[in-house]
Amino acid sequence: MKNSKTLKIGLFGGSGRMGQNVETVVVETKQDPYLFVGKTKSENFFFSVTDLKNTEEDILKDVDVWVEFTSPEGLFELIECTPYGTPIVSGSTGLSDKQFAALKKESAKRPLFWASNMSLGLWAFRKALESFSSISNFDFAVEEIHHTLKKDKPGGTALTLQKDLEKIVNKKIETPQAHRLGGIFGMHTVYAASQNELITFQHQALNRKVFAEGAVQAALWLSEQKNGFYSMDDMLSKGVK
Repeated sequence: MKNSKTLKIGLFGGSGRMGQNVETVVVETKQDPYLFVGKTKSENFFFSVTDLKNTEEDILKDVDVWVEFTSPEGLFELIECTPYGTPIVSGSTGLSDKQFAALKKESAKRPLFWASNMSLGLWAFRKALESFSSISNFDFAVEEIHHTLKKDKPGGTALTLQKDLEKIVNKKIETPQAHRLGGIFGMHTVYAASQNELITFQHQALNRKVFAEGAVQAALWLSEQKNGFYSMDDMLSKGVK
Protein backbone atom coordinates (compact mmCIF):
# COMPACT_ATOMS: atom_id res chain seq x y z
CA MET A 1 0.00 0.00 0.00
CA LYS A 2 1.83 3.08 -1.27
CA ASN A 3 0.89 6.65 -0.45
CA SER A 4 3.11 9.66 0.09
CA LYS A 5 0.61 11.35 2.41
CA THR A 6 0.23 10.78 6.12
CA LEU A 7 -3.36 11.25 7.19
CA LYS A 8 -4.93 11.94 10.56
CA ILE A 9 -7.28 8.96 10.82
CA GLY A 10 -10.51 9.01 12.78
CA LEU A 11 -11.71 5.52 13.72
CA PHE A 12 -15.36 5.26 14.76
CA GLY A 13 -16.36 2.01 16.45
CA GLY A 14 -12.75 1.21 17.22
CA SER A 15 -13.54 -1.32 19.97
CA GLY A 16 -15.40 -3.64 17.60
CA ARG A 17 -13.90 -6.66 15.87
CA MET A 18 -13.36 -4.75 12.62
CA GLY A 19 -12.31 -1.59 14.43
CA GLN A 20 -9.48 -3.44 16.15
CA ASN A 21 -8.20 -4.68 12.80
CA VAL A 22 -8.39 -1.20 11.29
CA GLU A 23 -6.37 0.14 14.23
CA THR A 24 -3.68 -2.46 13.53
CA VAL A 25 -3.48 -1.56 9.85
CA VAL A 26 -3.42 2.20 10.54
CA VAL A 27 -0.37 1.67 12.76
CA GLU A 28 1.31 -0.76 10.35
CA THR A 29 0.92 1.61 7.39
CA LYS A 30 2.38 4.47 9.46
CA GLN A 31 -0.64 6.71 9.16
CA ASP A 32 -1.44 9.15 11.96
CA PRO A 33 -3.79 7.40 14.44
CA TYR A 34 -5.48 10.60 15.57
CA LEU A 35 -8.97 10.08 17.05
CA PHE A 36 -10.34 6.78 18.34
CA VAL A 37 -14.01 6.47 19.26
CA GLY A 38 -15.03 3.28 21.03
CA LYS A 39 -16.25 1.63 24.21
CA THR A 40 -12.67 1.16 25.37
CA LYS A 41 -9.55 3.32 25.16
CA SER A 42 -6.77 2.99 22.59
CA GLU A 43 -3.07 3.30 23.41
CA ASN A 44 -2.17 3.93 19.76
CA PHE A 45 -4.39 6.93 18.97
CA PHE A 46 -3.52 10.47 20.07
CA PHE A 47 -7.08 11.07 21.27
CA SER A 48 -9.34 8.30 22.55
CA VAL A 49 -12.97 8.99 23.49
CA THR A 50 -16.07 6.98 24.23
CA ASP A 51 -18.64 9.57 23.15
CA LEU A 52 -18.37 11.32 19.79
CA LYS A 53 -21.09 13.85 20.65
CA ASN A 54 -19.08 15.31 23.52
CA THR A 55 -15.78 15.50 21.61
CA GLU A 56 -14.32 18.97 21.15
CA GLU A 57 -15.10 20.52 17.78
CA ASP A 58 -11.48 21.48 17.11
CA ILE A 59 -10.44 17.83 17.48
CA LEU A 60 -13.18 16.62 15.14
CA LYS A 61 -12.24 19.19 12.50
CA ASP A 62 -8.62 18.02 12.52
CA VAL A 63 -9.51 14.52 11.31
CA ASP A 64 -8.50 14.05 7.65
CA VAL A 65 -10.67 10.99 6.99
CA TRP A 66 -12.95 8.71 9.02
CA VAL A 67 -13.17 4.90 8.84
CA GLU A 68 -16.14 3.07 10.32
CA PHE A 69 -17.51 -0.48 10.42
CA THR A 70 -20.42 -0.16 12.83
CA SER A 71 -24.07 -0.17 11.75
CA PRO A 72 -26.44 2.01 9.73
CA GLU A 73 -27.28 3.87 12.93
CA GLY A 74 -23.61 4.31 13.77
CA LEU A 75 -22.81 5.62 10.31
CA PHE A 76 -25.49 8.30 10.50
CA GLU A 77 -24.42 9.24 14.02
CA LEU A 78 -20.94 9.84 12.61
CA ILE A 79 -22.37 11.96 9.80
CA GLU A 80 -24.49 13.99 12.22
CA CYS A 81 -21.58 14.66 14.57
CA THR A 82 -19.05 15.63 11.88
CA PRO A 83 -20.73 18.28 9.67
CA TYR A 84 -17.41 19.55 8.34
CA GLY A 85 -17.15 17.84 4.97
CA THR A 86 -14.65 15.30 6.34
CA PRO A 87 -14.40 12.21 4.08
CA ILE A 88 -15.89 8.97 5.43
CA VAL A 89 -15.08 5.37 4.49
CA SER A 90 -17.93 3.09 5.57
CA GLY A 91 -18.16 -0.68 5.66
CA SER A 92 -21.50 -0.79 7.47
CA THR A 93 -24.03 -3.17 5.91
CA GLY A 94 -27.75 -3.62 6.32
CA LEU A 95 -28.64 -0.14 5.02
CA SER A 96 -32.14 0.43 3.66
CA ASP A 97 -32.90 2.04 0.29
CA LYS A 98 -33.91 5.19 2.18
CA GLN A 99 -30.57 5.24 4.02
CA PHE A 100 -28.65 4.77 0.78
CA ALA A 101 -30.55 7.71 -0.68
CA ALA A 102 -29.60 9.80 2.37
CA LEU A 103 -25.95 8.78 1.96
CA LYS A 104 -25.91 9.86 -1.66
CA LYS A 105 -27.48 13.18 -0.69
CA GLU A 106 -24.81 13.66 1.99
CA SER A 107 -22.09 12.95 -0.58
CA ALA A 108 -22.82 16.35 -2.15
CA LYS A 109 -21.22 17.81 1.00
CA ARG A 110 -18.26 15.46 1.44
CA PRO A 111 -16.49 12.50 -0.20
CA LEU A 112 -18.23 9.28 0.89
CA PHE A 113 -16.91 5.78 0.18
CA TRP A 114 -19.14 2.78 0.84
CA ALA A 115 -18.55 -0.89 0.12
CA SER A 116 -20.29 -4.01 1.34
CA ASN A 117 -16.90 -5.73 1.20
CA MET A 118 -13.50 -3.98 1.28
CA SER A 119 -11.49 -7.01 0.09
CA LEU A 120 -9.47 -6.40 -3.08
CA GLY A 121 -9.83 -10.09 -3.93
CA LEU A 122 -13.61 -9.91 -3.67
CA TRP A 123 -13.59 -7.02 -6.14
CA ALA A 124 -11.58 -9.17 -8.58
CA PHE A 125 -14.06 -11.99 -7.94
CA ARG A 126 -16.91 -9.67 -8.94
CA LYS A 127 -15.10 -8.71 -12.13
CA ALA A 128 -14.62 -12.40 -12.98
CA LEU A 129 -18.40 -12.89 -12.84
CA GLU A 130 -18.72 -10.72 -15.95
CA SER A 131 -17.72 -13.78 -18.00
CA PHE A 132 -21.15 -15.24 -17.22
CA SER A 133 -22.68 -12.85 -19.76
CA SER A 134 -21.92 -15.45 -22.44
CA ILE A 135 -23.97 -18.12 -20.65
CA SER A 136 -26.92 -16.04 -19.50
CA ASN A 137 -29.25 -18.95 -20.29
CA PHE A 138 -27.78 -20.91 -17.33
CA ASP A 139 -29.38 -20.98 -13.88
CA PHE A 140 -27.59 -18.93 -11.20
CA ALA A 141 -27.50 -18.87 -7.40
CA VAL A 142 -25.58 -17.06 -4.66
CA GLU A 143 -24.74 -18.55 -1.27
CA GLU A 144 -22.97 -16.99 1.71
CA ILE A 145 -21.62 -18.21 5.05
CA HIS A 146 -20.71 -15.85 7.89
CA HIS A 147 -19.99 -16.09 11.59
CA THR A 148 -22.91 -16.41 13.99
CA LEU A 149 -22.59 -12.82 15.29
CA LYS A 150 -23.30 -11.18 11.92
CA LYS A 151 -26.72 -9.53 12.15
CA ASP A 152 -27.86 -8.82 8.58
CA LYS A 153 -28.95 -11.91 6.65
CA PRO A 154 -28.23 -12.11 3.78
CA GLY A 155 -25.28 -9.78 4.15
CA GLY A 156 -24.34 -6.84 2.01
CA THR A 157 -21.73 -8.70 -0.02
CA ALA A 158 -24.18 -11.43 -1.05
CA LEU A 159 -26.73 -8.81 -2.07
CA THR A 160 -24.05 -7.00 -4.07
CA LEU A 161 -23.21 -10.25 -5.89
CA GLN A 162 -26.90 -10.79 -6.60
CA LYS A 163 -27.20 -7.32 -8.14
CA ASP A 164 -24.00 -7.83 -10.13
CA LEU A 165 -25.32 -11.09 -11.58
CA GLU A 166 -28.68 -9.60 -12.46
CA LYS A 167 -26.96 -6.91 -14.50
CA ILE A 168 -24.57 -9.37 -16.15
CA VAL A 169 -27.14 -12.00 -17.21
CA ASN A 170 -30.08 -9.60 -17.52
CA LYS A 171 -32.55 -11.58 -15.44
CA LYS A 172 -33.77 -11.93 -11.87
CA ILE A 173 -31.64 -13.96 -9.43
CA GLU A 174 -33.15 -15.50 -6.30
CA THR A 175 -32.34 -13.97 -2.91
CA PRO A 176 -28.97 -15.39 -1.73
CA GLN A 177 -28.99 -18.34 0.64
CA ALA A 178 -27.44 -17.22 3.92
CA HIS A 179 -25.93 -19.36 6.68
CA ARG A 180 -24.51 -18.28 10.04
CA LEU A 181 -21.94 -20.83 11.19
CA GLY A 182 -19.21 -20.69 13.82
CA GLY A 183 -16.49 -18.10 13.32
CA ILE A 184 -16.31 -18.01 9.51
CA PHE A 185 -15.18 -14.55 8.37
CA GLY A 186 -16.93 -14.70 5.03
CA MET A 187 -17.41 -17.28 2.27
CA HIS A 188 -19.32 -16.38 -0.88
CA THR A 189 -20.16 -18.85 -3.64
CA VAL A 190 -21.78 -18.24 -7.02
CA TYR A 191 -23.20 -21.19 -8.96
CA ALA A 192 -23.93 -21.32 -12.68
CA ALA A 193 -25.60 -24.49 -13.95
CA SER A 194 -27.13 -25.96 -17.08
CA GLN A 195 -28.47 -29.45 -17.65
CA ASN A 196 -24.97 -30.65 -18.53
CA GLU A 197 -22.47 -28.67 -16.41
CA LEU A 198 -21.88 -26.76 -13.19
CA ILE A 199 -19.53 -23.82 -12.64
CA THR A 200 -18.64 -22.74 -9.09
CA PHE A 201 -16.91 -19.46 -8.21
CA GLN A 202 -15.95 -18.99 -4.55
CA HIS A 203 -14.21 -16.34 -2.45
CA GLN A 204 -13.14 -16.90 1.15
CA ALA A 205 -11.85 -14.28 3.57
CA LEU A 206 -9.24 -15.90 5.82
CA ASN A 207 -9.27 -13.10 8.40
CA ARG A 208 -10.78 -9.67 9.11
CA LYS A 209 -7.54 -7.87 8.40
CA VAL A 210 -8.16 -8.14 4.65
CA PHE A 211 -11.19 -5.86 5.04
CA ALA A 212 -9.23 -3.43 7.23
CA GLU A 213 -6.44 -3.20 4.66
CA GLY A 214 -8.96 -2.38 1.94
CA ALA A 215 -10.60 0.27 4.13
CA VAL A 216 -7.32 2.04 4.90
CA GLN A 217 -6.40 1.97 1.22
CA ALA A 218 -9.82 3.47 0.49
CA ALA A 219 -9.19 6.19 3.10
CA LEU A 220 -5.90 7.17 1.42
CA TRP A 221 -7.58 7.25 -1.99
CA LEU A 222 -10.70 9.07 -0.79
CA SER A 223 -8.68 11.86 0.81
CA GLU A 224 -7.73 13.01 -2.72
CA GLN A 225 -11.26 12.94 -4.18
CA LYS A 226 -13.89 15.63 -4.62
CA ASN A 227 -17.30 15.46 -2.97
CA GLY A 228 -19.25 12.47 -4.24
CA PHE A 229 -20.35 8.89 -3.59
CA TYR A 230 -17.62 6.32 -4.31
CA SER A 231 -17.20 2.54 -4.34
CA MET A 232 -14.57 -0.15 -4.88
CA ASP A 233 -15.30 0.14 -8.60
CA ASP A 234 -14.27 3.80 -8.58
CA MET A 235 -11.05 3.10 -6.69
CA LEU A 236 -9.95 -0.07 -8.49
CA SER A 237 -11.34 0.15 -12.01
CA LYS A 238 -7.98 1.47 -13.26
CA GLY A 239 -5.94 -0.98 -11.24
CA VAL A 240 -4.49 -1.00 -7.73
CA LYS A 241 -1.76 1.59 -7.23
